[in-house]
Amino acid sequence: MVVWVKSFRPTFIRLVLVITIFVLRFASTRKDDGTYAVKKVVIQNNEQLQSVKEEIRVSTLFNHPNLLPLLDHAIISVKGTPEQNWTHEAYLLFPVHLDGTLFGTLKTMKAKDEFFSTFDVLHIFRQLCAGLKHMHNLETPYAHNDVKPENVLLTHGKGQPPLAILMDFGSRLEALQLQEWASEHVSAPFRAPELWDCPSHADIDERTDVWSLGCTLYAIMYGVSAFEYAPGESGGSLLLAVKNALIKWETTTPEPPYPEALHQFVSWMLQPQPSVRPRMDDI
Repeated sequence: MVVWVKSFRPTFIRLVLVITIFVLRFASTRKDDGTYAVKKVVIQNNEQLQSVKEEIRVSTLFNHPNLLPLLDHAIISVKGTPEQNWTHEAYLLFPVHLDGTLFGTLKTMKAKDEFFSTFDVLHIFRQLCAGLKHMHNLETPYAHNDVKPENVLLTHGKGQPPLAILMDFGSRLEALQLQEWASEHVSAPFRAPELWDCPSHADIDERTDVWSLGCTLYAIMYGVSAFEYAPGESGGSLLLAVKNALIKWETTTPEPPYPEALHQFVSWMLQPQPSVRPRMDDI
């Protein structure tokens, strides 16, 4: 077994103890050897503790091949010292996907002026749709709230189309809480218009994911979000571009270019008004 550790100033003995517990508990349910990642979260107050517990709770609700599974977890109490003020540490165990994220792949491809084929674009997109549909169609629907290339793991199998897995799930929040959370965590070029300035009585649903999915589809095609051009233009405003869905199509295109129907499909998802934006079942 190989364990990759994502950690902040790890304490070796405590980390080895937690990993040992993971190995003993997880090995009893798995027959194959694998590579896993331990995500360490430093918890400084009760609000952060509840947030981590909610992340764990939400992650355990999903069972789908295009959603990253939480294999195991542990939350332990720690004693504070003059150098540290946190009270708990959480350790979350995930499978590792060594090929990295869709964002990393797109960055490499853009530097080489390379593009996914239309087939691969739609294959990756279909997998993201399948994962999100699973979340949205639960008895209590859940929105991801942060769909973007950085949160998509991509595995390139030899002779196989890419495998896409969505990770980093959000939690259910009230409108103003969600707006505050989005401003801190959701990349602006992928943030739905209703998450920029929403009144307390706003009815925000999982169609925020459809907007972000449309931006991500554009990025799969061209390497950037549909609205990243705006801040670089004279008098340009990212907020105005998003709220008015001012999509600027890239001039550098693959050969042959993507079909116009695919552009229209992106535009259909990027409806500024949530009430007329399609749902996952429509897509």
